[in-house]
Amino acid sequence: MSNLHIDIHHVTRVEGHGNIVVDAANGELQKCDLEIVETPRFFEAMLRGRPFSEASHITSRICGICAVGHATASLRATENALGIEPSPQTQLLRRLNFLGEMLDSHVLHAYMLVAPDFLNVGSVIPLAKSAPDVVLRALRMKKLAGDTCKHICGRHTHPIAMTVGGFTHFPTAENLYELRERYEAARPDVAETVALFQSLPMPQFTRHTEFIALRNEPDYGFIDGEIVSTDGGVWPIEQYRDVTNEYIVEHSSAKHTKNQRESYMVGALARFNVNYDLLHPVAKEAAEALGIKPICANPFMNTVAQVVEIAHCIEEGIELIDELLKREIAWEEPVPPSQLSGKGVGSCEVPRGILFHEYEIEKGKIVNANCIIPTGQNLANIEADMRALVPTILDKPQEEIAHSLEMLVRAYDPCISCSTHLLKVDFV
Repeated sequence: MSNLHIDIHHVTRVEGHGNIVVDAANGELQKCDLEIVETPRFFEAMLRGRPFSEASHITSRICGICAVGHATASLRATENALGIEPSPQTQLLRRLNFLGEMLDSHVLHAYMLVAPDFLNVGSVIPLAKSAPDVVLRALRMKKLAGDTCKHICGRHTHPIAMTVGGFTHFPTAENLYELRERYEAARPDVAETVALFQSLPMPQFTRHTEFIALRNEPDYGFIDGEIVSTDGGVWPIEQYRDVTNEYIVEHSSAKHTKNQRESYMVGALARFNVNYDLLHPVAKEAAEALGIKPICANPFMNTVAQVVEIAHCIEEGIELIDELLKREIAWEEPVPPSQLSGKGVGSCEVPRGILFHEYEIEKGKIVNANCIIPTGQNLANIEADMRALVPTILDKPQEEIAHSLEMLVRAYDPCISCSTHLLKVDFV
């Protein structure tokens, strides 16, 4: 089409509200925007004046899908500010909890948000009738993920037992034995998930970009570590603002970011590209079966990378449970702070990519806060992908072009509401 006008209000099967606006005239692209139309939610402002002990409970409300991730990043920021080193048991429990959330979110995205595009249905609802085994498989894995978080931290959505320096609730050995049995039983579901996505024809589109993720050897990077770029460069998490470089664009209420290029990508594909060598062998086998290897520059393969991480989460989950059973869960009081004032940065890899929390605490109360969300970091890269994709499909009908653009946005698994935050940070 030499002339094209697409105005999608709103993109479906994503969290939050975003619009796609594309204009082409005489075969040339004039406009290609992903408009974020939600207002900032001011969670950073809500934290000011609150006791540090409340930060993780408040910020977990930023997202119902990544509640554990926000709580974890918040706790690590607070602990780094106040000189707290969590115990080995706390670290193991947090990571197992984190794997539960990663599994839950990836299954949701792969099965319920992305798969309908390839199975020619508008949502997961018709699949419950036409392919009940597929939906039941997804629900089984989601139930396992949710129960993992329930046993570890009281519940998944907005965890209540994770606290600064430790936990206020601990799983029993019986809980862990039950989870281990169910994790082992999930292996056939993972194999079927890999087989399903082997059969789905991912769009063939490549645009080379910078991929950024945490790396924390010897673990596959999810919590703590250093910021690593596939373009070269390693930064401590305290220098996150040197990497993210936020700026405002007119058509979005969420800021954009850039590092060594005009945009970069975070998320499962970025983690895969940065941490491939640290994947569990079973996850590497899944990657080979799915035809993905680093460095993969096809953004549609982000969902495939999530499937690889599903395999990793199940296998690492079994190993973590074994380690916890070996150590035997013991009641621990949370580690107390060594000081009540300080600045700290916490970072972890939530399902959609690298997340940063930074707090300034004075006499036990938060006086300043900053949260940089992965979807916000992906917005400039999504638009760059859109600008590269549209000229290659201008010969298609407008409806097909629009659908391809929606699929591209969905591939990033955006959490749009989370991406809007304060426009000003007062850190000195």
